[in-house]
Amino acid sequence: MKLLISVDMEGVSGVVSPDHTSSGHKAFERFRKLMTADVNAAVEGALAAGADQIVVNDSHASMTNILIEELNPAAELISGAPKPFSMMQGIGPDVDAVFFVGYHARAGTAAAVLAHTWSGAVSSVHLNDHLVGETGLNAALAGAHGVPVVLVTGDQAVAAEARALLGEIETVVVKQAIARSAAQCLHPAVAHERIREGARRALGLAVSPLVIPPPITLQLVFQHVRYADSAESTPGSVRVDGLTLKWVGDDMTAVYKAFRTMTSLA
Repeated sequence: MKLLISVDMEGVSGVVSPDHTSSGHKAFERFRKLMTADVNAAVEGALAAGADQIVVNDSHASMTNILIEELNPAAELISGAPKPFSMMQGIGPDVDAVFFVGYHARAGTAAAVLAHTWSGAVSSVHLNDHLVGETGLNAALAGAHGVPVVLVTGDQAVAAEARALLGEIETVVVKQAIARSAAQCLHPAVAHERIREGARRALGLAVSPLVIPPPITLQLVFQHVRYADSAESTPGSVRVDGLTLKWVGDDMTAVYKAFRTMTSLA
């Protein structure tokens, strides 16, 4: 069984401030260790459930956060950026299941730690009728390859978002968000045990992939008109209003790349 683990940082227990997730701040070194430890807990649970090939994709900011020397040696690490599939590098039809570890809720979510969607330039994203954040975008790309997301870890807001979109998957809540920059956090040892057990259970689930039927309409609402002005240079984009762009495609891979192009330009 081959497993892909996409790892973000805002959903790690103890992380509540942008300083915790930014490499230029003193606290960052502490939290990249905790990020790596969350991954190891998920790897351990997956191994106990029978996974025999595990690829970990560092998916936060520069994507060079996970400490490879502290990573469980049963896993291989994809590190660095840019990557063709960004947060989902490593996805393909040979993958059996995907974990999202340390994820956060989509932009605009109340009582959600450091909620945002991608670069922070975006207010909302829709795929057809689905309002999505990074969880939905990445799950849809996995679904285009026939692969289900079976585990999401983070705060209670991203857990609720994931289950509303993906169904009865395994979620592990490692902190209860109080506000954007405040949460009641589990001790790391407790969080890791829950992630370990959640990962073990997740690989026993029968979960359907998230498949967005074509034609797929991507709609982005940006936070500032100047962001939409820049993103409009993406070939195929259609300006709806001052803040909103649409892009239509028949393939989720192309839609995902169009989304990344728009947000990069913005």
